[in-house]
Parts: sequence; C-alpha cells; structure tokens
Amino acid sequence: MNRIQTTIAAFLIAMAGLAVPADSSAQGSAKKPAAAAPAVPGEKVGPGTQYSEKGADTCLDCHDKDADTLTFSTNGIFKSRHGHRRDKGAPFGPGGMQCEACHGPGHVHSTKGSQEKLTINSQKRDSFVPVAQRNAQCLTCHDSRNRTGWHAAAHEKSGLACADCHQMHTDRDAVMGKTSQPDVCFRCHQKQRADFQKASAHPVKHGLMNCADCHNSHGGSATTASLIKPTLNQTCTSCHADKRGPLLWEHAPVAEDCLTCHNSHGSVRPGLLAKSTPMLCQQCHSASSHPAVARTGASLPGGTGGGAIFTVAGSCTNCHSQVHGSNHPSGSSLTR
Repeated sequence: MNRIQTTIAAFLIAMAGLAVPADSSAQGSAKKPAAAAPAVPGEKVGPGTQYSEKGADTCLDCHDKDADTLTFSTNGIFKSRHGHRRDKGAPFGPGGMQCEACHGPGHVHSTKGSQEKLTINSQKRDSFVPVAQRNAQCLTCHDSRNRTGWHAAAHEKSGLACADCHQMHTDRDAVMGKTSQPDVCFRCHQKQRADFQKASAHPVKHGLMNCADCHNSHGGSATTASLIKPTLNQTCTSCHADKRGPLLWEHAPVAEDCLTCHNSHGSVRPGLLAKSTPMLCQQCHSASSHPAVARTGASLPGGTGGGAIFTVAGSCTNCHSQVHGSNHPSGSSLTR
C-alpha cells in the first residue's frame, strides 16, 4: 500500500507541476497591451504613401475655379514653368508627378471623409507638415547653383519655408521680379524698408536695384548678411568699380571696409554716410597740426575757439576731394 500511495502522490505532484506553467501563460497573455481600437470610419490622418490614380485630374475635380480666391488660383500653375508639359524637369512634364510632386501623395487626401488639412502637404504656413519636410519637396529639384548652402542659411535657421517667399501658382513669382522682390523681403526686414526711404539710398524704391543684387537669400555665401561676393568690399565694387583700385594713393578705410564710412541701405546724409563731416573724418584723423578742429559752436568761424573756414559746408572734402584714393603723382593727401 505504501508503494501505491507513493506512486499516486508522485502522479498528483506531476500534474500540479504541469498546471502551473499553463496558468502563468494565461496570466502573461492577459498582461499584454490591448490592441488599438479601430479608427473611426472615414477618418484619415497623415499624407500616407499612396498616390492618386488620375494625378492632377483627381485634384482638379475639387480644386477648380469655384475654389479659387482673390489671391490664389489653382490653374495658375499652368501659367508657370512648373506647368509646362514639354519641360522634362517640370512637375507636369513627361513622367512628372504633377501636383503630387510638390504636395506629396494625394490618395488619402482625395478620399471622401478625410480630414483635408491633415492629409496633404499644403505648402502653406499653417500646414501640419514640418518646414524641413516642406522644403525637402522643393529641394528635390532646386538643389543646385546658389541653393547649395540652404542648410546653413539664415533663412533656413529661422524656420522659413520656400513657399513663405515664393509663389508657384502664378505666371510671375513676385520674389523673382526686380521691382516686386523688395516688397516680399520687406515683410520681415522692416528696418531696411525704412532705410531705403531715406534721402540718400540705393535706388531700390525706383526699381533700379533689388535685394538679390547684393544678397543671396538661399545662403550660398559664407559672408555676413549672405552677400553675393566673398567680402563686403567686393560686393560694393561690383557696381562701384572706380573705387576698386589699385590706386597709387589709397585711403585705408576704403580698402578695409566700406561700412566704416557708409550705411549700405540708406542714410539721411549725402553719399549714404554714417556720420556728417568733419565728425566722420575726425573719428580717425586728429585735429592736431591741422586747421580743421573739432566742430563745435565755439570752433566755427566767428566763435571763440579759433575755428577754420575749411570745416564749413563740404568740410574736409573741400580740399581732400579724392576720399577714396588718388592716382595723381601729387595726390598723397588725396587733394587731387
């Protein structure tokens, strides 16, 4: 009997041992996270990866003339280079992705009941798509020439999108026009707008210059203010060639930095000067051993300071007329 009891006890223990893992497994499966609840029927979030079957024809079913506004026309894309059917590099050219080349896959967006603003890259400021991703659509094609440095540009670091300045659905992009470009730049650069309205300024307001004549807005230059040339002076002398030299007698600040004496955008003084003469000159040139003394009420002619007539009107330039340099053999003092 003892042997039989021992065998039965061993059998029961073995059965109990098999039951424990089974129970543990059941408890483990119960601890797993529940499956996500199915999405609400018709709700679509995110652009997805599937393109529409009919391309632009699908888009134009909704984005027609009735959807146009006073400032935007969908069909305007066909007036631009992007809409040229024979341009192999254009979105609407042979083999191009048409609207979806810039706005991304549109199948989800065209599905009935989708959340329209959350299913397509609208390229607008209020788009849910990050700026870097929006710009990537443009840089897929526009990644050469003066746009190679966009990743290090001031505009890119400020979170600016290409569509914040450029318009694609139009035959004339305002930022590409000589007379219309400054108004686009002035939306942000308000101080520069005011400078160009001053009495002495570069002729931007007259349509003879625009911002791109001096600046590369896409950051292709490593210079301060994204200038188009390696240095400020090279940028200035690309137009003011007579100041470039080499000259027999050079004026030091001319060779060093034009901004030592001038304000680049505009000034209330003639010649875009940063200060009035002779104070501008006397920042560097001492009045010692020279008839031109500091210009105060006492030093002017008729005052008590023994002032010189040479400081009146044109001031130093009454005599030193060649302030940018001279090639005259006797022009060491820049008087001729």
